Amino acid sequence: MSGEEIVVNANENGLYKYFCSVGAHAKGGMWGNIAVGVNPGKDMKMPEKMTHVHSPDEEKENNMPANTTQTPSEHQHHPTVTPSPTPHSQGHNAMPTTSPTPHDHNAMPITSPTPHQHGEQTTQNQHDGHDMKMSSVSNIGDPMERESSGTAWAPDSSPMYAKMKMNEDGSMWMFMGTAFVRYTRIGSSRDVSIAGKGGRDKFDAPTMFMAMYSKPIGKSSQFGFRAMASLDPIIEQGYGYPLLYQSGEQYKGLPLHDRQHPHDLISELAVTFSHKFNEKQSFYLYAGYPAEPALGPPMYLHRTSGMNMPDAPIGHHWQDATHITYGVVTAGYSFGKAKIEASAFNGTEPNENRFNFDKPRLNSFSGRLSFNPTKNWALQISHGYLKNPEPLEPEIRILRKTTASAIYNKQFDDEHNFAGTFVWGQNYVNGERTNAFLWEANYDFIKNAVFGRFETVQKNGHELVLPSPFDDHDIFRLNALSVGYLRELVKDKGIDVGLGGMFTANFNPSSLTSIYGGTSHGGWQVFMRFRPSKTSH
Repeated sequence: MSGEEIVVNANENGLYKYFCSVGAHAKGGMWGNIAVGVNPGKDMKMPEKMTHVHSPDEEKENNMPANTTQTPSEHQHHPTVTPSPTPHSQGHNAMPTTSPTPHDHNAMPITSPTPHQHGEQTTQNQHDGHDMKMSSVSNIGDPMERESSGTAWAPDSSPMYAKMKMNEDGSMWMFMGTAFVRYTRIGSSRDVSIAGKGGRDKFDAPTMFMAMYSKPIGKSSQFGFRAMASLDPIIEQGYGYPLLYQSGEQYKGLPLHDRQHPHDLISELAVTFSHKFNEKQSFYLYAGYPAEPALGPPMYLHRTSGMNMPDAPIGHHWQDATHITYGVVTAGYSFGKAKIEASAFNGTEPNENRFNFDKPRLNSFSGRLSFNPTKNWALQISHGYLKNPEPLEPEIRILRKTTASAIYNKQFDDEHNFAGTFVWGQNYVNGERTNAFLWEANYDFIKNAVFGRFETVQKNGHELVLPSPFDDHDIFRLNALSVGYLRELVKDKGIDVGLGGMFTANFNPSSLTSIYGGTSHGGWQVFMRFRPSKTSH
């Protein structure tokens, strides 16, 4: 079966009649009304059967004899209609009601898209008589489906889990977020406490909440606002949660090891201005305090492939650690399927006070090239020059960070979606290069999800906070494999609630046996995940 979507824009509320002029379809009874901004009511009668008379042009097109009439069968087919939201019709579904006469001038042929076309659906709104696609908050020239962390791109076919509100002036609000209420436990015999705080297990709740706003300015420009927050400083506290082989940042002046640091209470406050020159080319400015520069792939919490995993990747500080930066200015130019960006930002990591705003600086630079060759792929390569990245390590004056990633998403239908991500990141500092590789995937089917992540990361003795006689510059390869399953207990009710679990196997070289008590270690967790239901855009 094949289908094609036709977007119909309504100028005002009411019932708009349509019928299908294809001979076989008319015979089957494809006619009805599209209700825009009005409630048909429970007692609304279904379309009555009627005789359809073909026009001469229609008869010629369908090779039918002249003056032929057709009577619909007893089994009428009522097409599914994807309405186009307008300032007068937001939140109302178009639905077939009563049938028009064949000569109704408002009648329009409409067919419903097949499941394989779901990712290609076009959503439009009207503003001052100008039709335009539902745009990304960051850039009016990009489709909304590409919206991700900062100005990074996701595949156009990516599902969006969000609450949306459209306003009559063409502006839009969007709310997103994820919360995991869980119990987690890691293996090994190493003391993973920091300043006497934290053990190898914890009952906690990693969280992320986001709000976005966009407002058209004239016909070709847009203002945007983005805010992101986390309850980690309150729930996780300064010493974070246990995560074997994780490294980076500090607590009470001591470097964290084998723990994931909490994110700041306010992770993003950014404004954007964008202008579209034509259907393919656009320009934008993005500025925030804090915000995310053009460096790396979408942050792990924003990737569909990783949304069901509560843990951060252990290669986080090689791949997407700059997602919270106190001072960012980014300029970008989009060519439709490709874009180039450059950022000036603060290269120093946030301090351990997760409630304050660090001093803004623009002492570092980055550039990124992104390419979405098809609706299912998002590719990027980026490089950053970070000045004074570590508050506890003044000897590191310059860190050069390079990343590349490939994100794939395939939406088979509304109930089946596969997402996969590959990320490579490299840190180059004081003549030493270390690399981190990540593969992760998630498959949603009906009310179930299976997911997994594999990482192999090079970390030196300094990163792992190894005691003497280990040298700070000794490099060790660490591996982590996680697999999990989730069952949706509540789905598509505004909030999705899922019950899940994940098992992790960690592997370190034998040279670290004295530290970790062996070369392989198991960990596990059970959790309840909360997030907004999927939007149909």
